Amino acid sequence: MAERVTAAPPAQRVGWARLPVAVRIGILYVAARAVTTVFLVMAAALSGPRSRFGAHATIGDLVVGWDAAWYWFAAMNGYPSQLPLTASGQVAENQWAFMPLYGVLARGLGWLVGGWGAGAVIISLVAGYLSALVLYRMMRHRLDGPAAMWAVVFFCAGPLAAMFQVGYAESLFLLWLFLALRLVQVRRYGWLYLLVPLMGATRPGVLAFALFLGLFGIWRWFRRREEPLPRSEIVHILALGAIAVAVGFAWQLIAGWVTGDPNAYLATELAWRRNWIPSSSGEFFPVEGFVTAAAFWFRWWGASATVGYVSLGLLVAAVALILVLEPHVRRLGVEVRLWSASYLLYLLAVFFPQSSIFRLLLPVSPLWGAFAVPRSTWWRAGVLVVCLAGQWWWIYNMYALGNTFWQIP
Repeated sequence: MAERVTAAPPAQRVGWARLPVAVRIGILYVAARAVTTVFLVMAAALSGPRSRFGAHATIGDLVVGWDAAWYWFAAMNGYPSQLPLTASGQVAENQWAFMPLYGVLARGLGWLVGGWGAGAVIISLVAGYLSALVLYRMMRHRLDGPAAMWAVVFFCAGPLAAMFQVGYAESLFLLWLFLALRLVQVRRYGWLYLLVPLMGATRPGVLAFALFLGLFGIWRWFRRREEPLPRSEIVHILALGAIAVAVGFAWQLIAGWVTGDPNAYLATELAWRRNWIPSSSGEFFPVEGFVTAAAFWFRWWGASATVGYVSLGLLVAAVALILVLEPHVRRLGVEVRLWSASYLLYLLAVFFPQSSIFRLLLPVSPLWGAFAVPRSTWWRAGVLVVCLAGQWWWIYNMYALGNTFWQIP
């Protein structure tokens, strides 16, 4: 029998495979950032007189716009000891809604590179690349190499990829978060004692990580026969959970201590809600934001509040079923699924859903791995096209237009 001859793979494919993972991800990340830059330049050119950025906007205006201006203002001016009030006597929007770490780091780096905006963009770019590296390791823990790399591609080119090169804290928070989740994956808890405070000082969401640790600890307890649960791990999970809770409430306590108003932080956060519901009571109740929004948005679309409430219930049930039963999501491992569930429950409890909901979903980015599991090249290419189309749609609405209450990033 003649010996079977196998064709050698194309030289370029061999060369790509031989590149270190960090280099491959770097090439993909730079390519994705080039596309996003083109989108931002186009958005600046399309910005008109009715846009928030005016008729002669530049990409520089865009990258320091919206919440980036608040991070800059907080870094340069600090936090008010007396809460500003509206004409009606309610707490107005102010710096207390923005954690300090990102803005302060951007200010320090900006001193070297020529300005706060430049420092902020560099931090976002670098943190985004490092987040992609950690995400690959997280995905590689459960998926094969090509699937893990495709998950990174979707992450780098996703609908919210502009966050990797504007003055928002999302990139830095994702870096801390992905590092923390990776450490939990490999059962190494020591660095979490640093990462949890860093998350808490970057942006809200560390309370979701506290819930995640609690659920993870329960899962580990019931799985202790399949995977031994040493006493040291129990101590770490309990201690880190307690620290995450303390860090999660620390900013509220600091704001209350500085201003003399124990409700300063919550009142500040609720000030943004009045952009949509001016009659808002100013009181916070868990889950009330989503319930109120279900009625508000469906009435705005011409439907009844009842339809909104039913739709909200169906949405919550569908997401829960996906996280528990969907086979591609299950492939990602319990850590990703428990984190996603914890963070989504956190949003359900505290957030009033509006156009910013897309940005606030970035912390569940590890779920991109589920879209990368199918091996079909057509499927993966199709997902990438949808990612890029969604990215342009988001940038166009939030930056080129940005002139109505549902076009706020």
